[in-house]
Amino acid sequence: MAACLQLWQCKLARPFDSLPVRRSIPLSLRCSAAPSSSKPTRSYSITLIPGDGIGPEIISVAKDVLVLAGYLEGIKYDFREMLMGGAALDATGLPLPHETLSAAKQSHAVLLGAVGGYKWDRNDKHLKPETGLLQIRKELGVFANLRPATVYSPLVDASTLKREVAEGVDIMLIRELTGGIYFGEPRGFGTNDNGEEIGFNTEIYATHEIDRIAHFAFKVAQKRRRKLCSVDKANVLEASMLWRKRFLAIAQEYPDVELSHMYVDNASMQLIRDPKQFDTMVTNNIFGDILSDEASMVTGSIGMLPSASLGASGPGLFEPIHGSAPDIAGQVGVFYFRFFSFASTDMLNNSTITHIQDKANPFATVLSAAMLLRYGLGEEKAAERIENAVMDTLNRGFRTGDIYSAGTKLVGCKQLGEEILKSVESNVPAGAAAV
Repeated sequence: MAACLQLWQCKLARPFDSLPVRRSIPLSLRCSAAPSSSKPTRSYSITLIPGDGIGPEIISVAKDVLVLAGYLEGIKYDFREMLMGGAALDATGLPLPHETLSAAKQSHAVLLGAVGGYKWDRNDKHLKPETGLLQIRKELGVFANLRPATVYSPLVDASTLKREVAEGVDIMLIRELTGGIYFGEPRGFGTNDNGEEIGFNTEIYATHEIDRIAHFAFKVAQKRRRKLCSVDKANVLEASMLWRKRFLAIAQEYPDVELSHMYVDNASMQLIRDPKQFDTMVTNNIFGDILSDEASMVTGSIGMLPSASLGASGPGLFEPIHGSAPDIAGQVGVFYFRFFSFASTDMLNNSTITHIQDKANPFATVLSAAMLLRYGLGEEKAAERIENAVMDTLNRGFRTGDIYSAGTKLVGCKQLGEEILKSVESNVPAGAAAV
């Protein structure tokens, strides 16, 4: 059924500092079979940034899921769609226009698709799409990035690891997001004593930057299994030596959390050898960037991993950890069921062929929307409704190409979104058996 939602601003459920109020934008969106007796009572402003590549496809699905889950739980939204990344460069000449940053700062939360693409790879650094992403993280003050890596039972065989290694993995990786080598000064290009051109960056952390991510990580660990592994390179890097020193000091304030330390090279090995040894992990910006991508493959696909970036106050930034995948954005995909992945034309005999117009996997973005509800707005029931819907959709056998296996149903991004909406509406409890 179509539901016309008159949207306005209200107080944020999460304990952020108060935000500037801006004029609401009325919006009419279609919701499938929302009960007519529902009376949404809470309203939030959300900035949507589709970005580049597959970003618009996956954001479209996540937005529909947000609207339906919210409507069924008494929530409504004021959406503003803004430009960032390559799309913004093409339209305005800037990777992060002032209007986008202003809208983001005035909203309760920001949902981002992905930025980047081959088209802009040769741009100067300040005109790269990724520069806009770094800028918005810095401007919003979102220093803590939560990246859950969970192996869903229906996808355990999608992992490249043995079933006994991957089954039951449930890791929360916390990445410091606004410090370290990505932001450190000095940086740039120069010439060494031999006259050779050099490029240089600085890995630098101040005490307050380490302390705030440490407190954040310990508090997350307290809500999980009370085990925290801090990953660094304290045998070589001074910045890591200070990191470990501060974590050891702050650990005294959290005696109920078991703190361990691991060098990043060992941690990268242990994530593959025995991922179930980890519960909550915390590390710096660059190590977190790398380890979270590695953890995604434990789960079977980077297309399954959401993230939440949070600060001490203000709106959070929620996004899938995968990139813009320009090579599959809006393109036709040919999948050969017999061989699980792409096959050459000389392998077509007796194979079942399905043409999929939209190959992108929206699960990570939908799960990022669930994190937006939980961590950004404090809307636990709506978040659980979406998470249950993802599990139900997987249980019913629907897959995109990156997680497809024999016996499941290969669909595109749009159709998968429709199936998720059906599950959102039915609200199947978590842990329900596959039909």
